[in-house]
Amino acid sequence: MLNRQQQIIGYELLFRLDQFAETAEFSSDLQAGTNVLVNTLSNMGTEWLVGNKLAFINVAYAMLESNFLELLHPQRVVLEIVESVQATPELLERARELRGQGFGIALDDFVMSPENAPFLDVANYVKVDIQEVGLGKVAQISKDLRRYPVMQVAEKVETKEEFKTCWDLGFDCFQGYYFAHPETLTAKVINPAYANILNLLNMLRNNAEIRDIENALKKDVALSFKLLRYINSAGFGLSCEIHSFRHAVTILGYQKLYRWLTLLLVTAGAENSTPPALMKTAVTRGRLVELFGQHFLEGQDRDNLFVVGVFSLLDVMLEMPMEKILENLLLPDAVSEALLQRSGMYGPFLELAEACEDPDMANVRPLAEKLHITPEMLNRDHISALAWVEELGV
Repeated sequence: MLNRQQQIIGYELLFRLDQFAETAEFSSDLQAGTNVLVNTLSNMGTEWLVGNKLAFINVAYAMLESNFLELLHPQRVVLEIVESVQATPELLERARELRGQGFGIALDDFVMSPENAPFLDVANYVKVDIQEVGLGKVAQISKDLRRYPVMQVAEKVETKEEFKTCWDLGFDCFQGYYFAHPETLTAKVINPAYANILNLLNMLRNNAEIRDIENALKKDVALSFKLLRYINSAGFGLSCEIHSFRHAVTILGYQKLYRWLTLLLVTAGAENSTPPALMKTAVTRGRLVELFGQHFLEGQDRDNLFVVGVFSLLDVMLEMPMEKILENLLLPDAVSEALLQRSGMYGPFLELAEACEDPDMANVRPLAEKLHITPEMLNRDHISALAWVEELGV
């Protein structure tokens, strides 16, 4: 989406099942909408995608009526109401409510009619498909729209001549192949287990203690990764470092966490794409690193050690470099140093845990001695970590 100076002001986000798909194929508008939200918030991150620009997201009736939209950062998102949505009194009230929260409201493929006209009182943007209505009718449509305080968007602009015509008519924004073709962005997804999501939803419904919720998150690498990705995304608008899952839950709050988990439940695949053995190794490693550190560190540092251990296998799970993964997570420098270089305060603990996974255990003794961990301490911690993971049922 460009302004009259041809500067980018935003991007329209559309979901596609794979890189070859040209249209969204879903059983419902809600499914399409929720998949866009999950990919934007959890799987791909948004900071690198939209920067400080606006994100235009298509919404139909079911998505407008849902609570999922409250997961987004309103000042960064424009909700694009698709042409199939009718301007009922209930929908108009909901649109006013969302605009009051700070969301922008756009009308997609708009055609002036008595049925659609009420939407103009709550919209910020009106998009006119110039290929659909024809250039000959665009001038009158633009003139009619000037009676309302809306930004006029010419979409499907495919030639220089079409751009000049719409520019001369006074359109405010432009979108189409003349400027850029859509780009398909992909990301490998690790899906949380259904049972873990349902368990957390039940815990939240029963107002469980934060400590218990934190332990449930520690059980599922995918859930904990997605939670930190979401809470550190541009859409959430957070600027401080998240030091632990307890910190994340406290900042997010039970209500938003419940909505976020519900969204994951709607879109999660039935099969987890990450091998169960790899997930178990990650959780075990997290607990072992945490236990190694308990002899010397406490509080926040122990929380960080668990994150270091669990996230140390994300590059394998997501099949992408750790550097790229960390671009989308706001983690303390000491955690990033450990994950990238096995250095800093936490790096040696992670190295020792990794050495314990080697059948030959060739490097265990020198690494343990470096940390002043005796063989008895190491064996006790290792057995304790394995037992803890078994109790979790991972």
